[in-house]
Amino acid sequence: MSRKFNYNKIMPRYSLVVVAMCIIAFLIIGKSLYTMTYGKKYWMDVAARQKVDNKKLPPVRGNILSCDGQLMSTSLPMFNIFMDFNALHNAGNDSIWDVKLDSIANGLADIFPQKSAASFKKELTEGKRRQEKHFPIWDKRIDYNTFAEVKSLPIFRMSKYKGGFHYDEFNSRRLPFGSLAQRTIGGLYAAKDYARCGLELSFDSVLRGTMGHGRRRKVLNKYLTIADMPPIDGADIVTTIDVQMQDLAERAVVDELKEINGNVGVAIVMEVKTGDIKAIVNMEKCVDGEYRELKNHAVSDLLEPGSVFKTASIMTALNDGVVDTNYVVETGGGVWNMYGRDMQDHNWRRGGYGTMTLPKTLLVSSNIGVSRIIDLHYHDNPEKFVQGLYNLGLADNLHIPITGSTPAHIRMPHKNKRGQYTNWSKTALPWMSIGYETQVPPISTLTFYNAIANNGCMVQPRFVKQIVKDGQVIQDFPTVVMRKQIAKQSTIDQIRVILEHVVSQGLGKKAGSETFKVAGKTGTAQMSKGSIGYTAGVTSYLLSFAGYFPADAPRYSCIVCIQKSGLPASGGGMSGVVFHNIAEGIMAQSLKLDVADARDSSSILIPTVKTGNLLSADYVLNQLGFSVKNGWNGTSPFGRPVWGIIEDNSNSLTLRKKNEGSKTVIPDVHGLGARDAVFLLEQRGVKVILQGRGAVLQQSIGAGEKVRKGMVCTLTLG
Repeated sequence: MSRKFNYNKIMPRYSLVVVAMCIIAFLIIGKSLYTMTYGKKYWMDVAARQKVDNKKLPPVRGNILSCDGQLMSTSLPMFNIFMDFNALHNAGNDSIWDVKLDSIANGLADIFPQKSAASFKKELTEGKRRQEKHFPIWDKRIDYNTFAEVKSLPIFRMSKYKGGFHYDEFNSRRLPFGSLAQRTIGGLYAAKDYARCGLELSFDSVLRGTMGHGRRRKVLNKYLTIADMPPIDGADIVTTIDVQMQDLAERAVVDELKEINGNVGVAIVMEVKTGDIKAIVNMEKCVDGEYRELKNHAVSDLLEPGSVFKTASIMTALNDGVVDTNYVVETGGGVWNMYGRDMQDHNWRRGGYGTMTLPKTLLVSSNIGVSRIIDLHYHDNPEKFVQGLYNLGLADNLHIPITGSTPAHIRMPHKNKRGQYTNWSKTALPWMSIGYETQVPPISTLTFYNAIANNGCMVQPRFVKQIVKDGQVIQDFPTVVMRKQIAKQSTIDQIRVILEHVVSQGLGKKAGSETFKVAGKTGTAQMSKGSIGYTAGVTSYLLSFAGYFPADAPRYSCIVCIQKSGLPASGGGMSGVVFHNIAEGIMAQSLKLDVADARDSSSILIPTVKTGNLLSADYVLNQLGFSVKNGWNGTSPFGRPVWGIIEDNSNSLTLRKKNEGSKTVIPDVHGLGARDAVFLLEQRGVKVILQGRGAVLQQSIGAGEKVRKGMVCTLTLG
């Protein structure tokens, strides 16, 4: 039996359900609208608190060290500083800012004196007016010490979200020794962490390290970084550069360049046995007249070397046995026609050298003598001569770890199928023999001379000794022998004698020394200007000296190359002088002598002794073995200083005690050394200002004057 539909009961219930559903729908829609409008800020803040960003974690770049561990390149934190005025406003600190603005501006002007306090105030006020979130306080990167000073100013010492001060941190590359060996050490591009040149570029993968990755999570307005993969810091590289030798070589080169108005100056110092590059200089004249390192000329300049190349030519002939040291060659009156082209010796105006022996051709650097020897014995077989040069290692690729380095280019003669030379002329051989028709960088020339000094063993130039990480050596770079013997032992012995005579008797005298033997060869070459030749306009010269010292027991080899325009131009007289100064300086650094050796047995040496602490003077004099008479008992209770004067009695010294006086009056410090004078005055609470060096000549406050608080005494030394 079916039940009858009760319309009156069902429909009200149905309507109630519909109304309830509509109300719920409206509530949902209303809530959504509220969330998207009025509640948007709240939920955005909630989302921000849960925000997770991917973040790169940069490693710290490794250091570049000198041979004795001194920092030559390192990474230091640098900062760009900004102000977020919107954060300042939201934190409700606008009023504090207004009160402290003058203090902030004055503080910034003290830290950055290049800009006035008024300028800082004006700029900061404008930034606040625009409510900038990333307003630059200073437009350049600043170091940590400067950053700490800025951070200590009012408002800036507050947190980012209260005061608005924030910053970007970078690792910036710094050279503790300034421009010393700058081009060899290398550098990074200023705005990016990309290596630009030098060892920084060659060992970039070692120095750079490995980038890490992490997540940055914001919780309650603070960021927490969670490292998923921590960064691996770069390793350090230990170079062969000696800071003292590098400084010495740079000063020697620059001094000579200024003296002769040179354009480019190169100097390289190599340790004979190891091949270690102890110094490498690449100075170039800039538009402002100052000399700086702009290019690594030492490893990249492919220039005709000139007469320093003659040594290799003569060695080739000696090694092949076509001549010996008794060989005699005719050079005529200083001008000799070589296949339609005149060759001149430098003394041709004075009639030339006439007939000379083979060693003398190098002693006086005779172009005609060397070229005739080579042409007479290799004219029909120039390939043999060039191969002899190759055997000496001159054309070897040295694999220098510096971008731009290039091996020497020494052309090998080639014939076509008909037996005709395709890249060779009749004049090529004689001119190649004296250093033209070739392109050899200074580093290759030095490596060759270093092999002569090393008894024929050619070692690779070494720039880096080790790679170090966390104090542990992870890779060594041992000395690499490239050729065990570049020539016969007899040839090496003969050429070493000749090179020593070049300095002691020949054109290389200015490179020599009175205290140790020097061997080497001079070079003066005209520089080609390409298609316009050698003599168009003002003639440019390459002046060189390559050699080693001490000649009887070689420790270091050295090459000096100077480029200059116009005459006078002399390899021996200009580059030789630089070589001399470098060699003398290096040998002086390692010189150790006993003080007794300086005494003259025929006379009595009485040293000059400053007035002051007699205990110190007595100790030093006794250690040196000098006769001292004590005018006091020679002791001091509790090791206190004993003040007094020293009397010179022509053949002995007498020490006499002197009362230092009351602590309430200014003592007489005339004649005292600076250290003792300062000690006595500061004992009495007197501030001391020193002027000059030496013993005290004058004191601004007279002896016996009563000591008062805040006194300042100026001591004039001399």
